[in-house]
Amino acid sequence: MERVKAIVLRAAGINCDMETEYALQLAGAEAERVHINRIIEDKSALEQYHILVIPGGFSYGDDVAAGKILANQIVHHLYEPIQKFIQAGKLVLGICNGFQVLVKAGILPGDSNILEHQQEVTITNNDSGKFEDRWVYLAPQTERCIFIEPDRYIYLPVAHAEGKVVTKDKPTLEKLKSKGFIAFKYVDENGKEGGYPVNPNGSVDSIAGLTDTTGRVLGLMPHPERHVRLTQHPRWSRSLRIRETIDSDGMTIFKNALKYIQENL
Repeated sequence: MERVKAIVLRAAGINCDMETEYALQLAGAEAERVHINRIIEDKSALEQYHILVIPGGFSYGDDVAAGKILANQIVHHLYEPIQKFIQAGKLVLGICNGFQVLVKAGILPGDSNILEHQQEVTITNNDSGKFEDRWVYLAPQTERCIFIEPDRYIYLPVAHAEGKVVTKDKPTLEKLKSKGFIAFKYVDENGKEGGYPVNPNGSVDSIAGLTDTTGRVLGLMPHPERHVRLTQHPRWSRSLRIRETIDSDGMTIFKNALKYIQENL
């Protein structure tokens, strides 16, 4: 097929777009950063891409709530193009602020039907009451999500003040678990869930990422684009195991996305 094309959505305050573009290019995609206003002006422009990524940062200064303004732009201006994008078998990835956007736009978790969505999950202030900037271990929770290697625990950095995933009630949490919408959980180096700082924000049930019914939409708080080279690992020079790893942990997410597109579209 033609080269995989990825769009990195930009908006005021987003500041991880260049790193995300670089990660996609390193994985082999033809990636470009495009401001949301250009897509709103020409909604058909989204059709030329295979992967849509909403990167991290502080879209619109996190005014009102983290990701809420950008989410509203998507709901009111781009819900139909994004629905068609997903229904066409294409991929959507939201990282940190992008994860917040996907949740608050109603794209995650669940069936990705924005118009019929009743928000039952949100992302709010960290329990620590401060910005958390640290490396965390993630355990995959589903085999459905195409971005994930189900047997591979990964190690990525977080950088957020509002990363706590909260469900409306206990039945909502049980639905996330029973339907396989939980993509990643925070764990320690032995794969066990725990309190702070293992779970850096207090997310219910240690949730670090969510997916939808298709498995082609992923949102996660940690930053895979910040671990796309082995030398970015904080212990790369001291660990033989890390130096012998074929791909850095963050790069697996981007490469899995490209592999899926190349094999299915």
